[in-house]
Amino acid sequence: MAATKPDRLPGRHRRAPERQARYGEVIAIREFRALWFGQGLSLLGDQFAQVALAVLVYDRTQSPLATAAVYALTYLPPILGGPLLAGLADRYARRRVMITCDVLRALLVALMAVPGMPFAVLCGLVFCVVLLSAPFSAARAALLPEILEGDRYVAGSALQNMTNQAVQMLGFAAGGALIAGMGPYRALALDCATFLASALILVSGVRRRGGPERSEGGQPSIWTMTSAGAKLVFGDRRLRTLVLFAWLCGFYILPEGIAVPYAATLSDGSIPVPVITGLLMAAMPTGTVLGAFLFSRFVSPSGRLRMMGWMAVLSCAPLIACAMRPPLAVVLALWILSGIGGAYQLAANAAFVQCVPAARRGLAFGLVQSGLLAAQGIGILIGGAAAQELGPEPVVALAGVAGATAAVLLAVLWTESRGAIIAKVRAEATT
Repeated sequence: MAATKPDRLPGRHRRAPERQARYGEVIAIREFRALWFGQGLSLLGDQFAQVALAVLVYDRTQSPLATAAVYALTYLPPILGGPLLAGLADRYARRRVMITCDVLRALLVALMAVPGMPFAVLCGLVFCVVLLSAPFSAARAALLPEILEGDRYVAGSALQNMTNQAVQMLGFAAGGALIAGMGPYRALALDCATFLASALILVSGVRRRGGPERSEGGQPSIWTMTSAGAKLVFGDRRLRTLVLFAWLCGFYILPEGIAVPYAATLSDGSIPVPVITGLLMAAMPTGTVLGAFLFSRFVSPSGRLRMMGWMAVLSCAPLIACAMRPPLAVVLALWILSGIGGAYQLAANAAFVQCVPAARRGLAFGLVQSGLLAAQGIGILIGGAAAQELGPEPVVALAGVAGATAAVLLAVLWTESRGAIIAKVRAEATT
């Protein structure tokens, strides 16, 4: 796309200002509101469920490894089936895929909420619930650019991201106290209700659309679509770099997986361990809410792409200071700062949309999301095993070192390949 011609002033050139979308114009779109409300409601129930499982396992085993292993069950299923299931979002109508996944997840969580459910069966149900999140997330990610165009997509993504992080912050912060009062099985029943509510919101708020266009040769198999999607995503240097930026969160999410044993080392008896756990798990989402607001509201579209690499470094570097075993207040501040840096994902997501054809977005987003969850799950599992031997503070610091090193390398690679994307974004934002 040709760049717009800059205004000409005597003796110099002045570039036309880039237009930034406002949150108000995004919220005014009915279909976006349906996606926004449904996702937030469902996520709130998920946070209560995650805290309940983490506290339950640690109380039974007193083992950081066992706690991290169960928490990792919320990330590992995409390794086995996520990429294949994500292809459903490019095979069938995306609204229908989302509603079907919500209903199936509600049924599975209802089984989890049955008192006395054997622990092994409970873990299997968790696995299946998370597995169904792959086609749901892929369909939602592919549908959003159809509803929001240009910088509205970034504003909508930022608003959705801030809401998701705020919901996680609320769910984690209040989850410990709530679980202590209502018990883990009632928390799981609440999660079931949120999935059903999300399905109803999608039915009433998102209009019907046909499935992606089929080629004259007919609809290819899921395996063929997955292979073609993998070649698309990993065969392009820019997309490979953006995918690695997304997967970098495996380093800075690791502390959440060992938050319970970390809380146990910080507790002096005056504050219950579940409450400290909730505060720790809420810290990064709090920072991400703040970072996403500042990044999307006060930085231009092209400026976000330039800052992305060094924001990624910020997402990991503060964790290194945990090696000094600081008190709770300092740990919370470090984790909040890390969350602020995590706002770089907004720019990476917008750049990814620019580079992927609309008909392939469901599978492309699904592959990235599946790899992202798998990377987080593996990182948390490794972190739990290491914390068993070294303690949680050194493990968090080591994750910070490794993540910051990887982020610096990605920032250098991004500097070499971002030019064409920045030019396209600037042209769209000034027309």
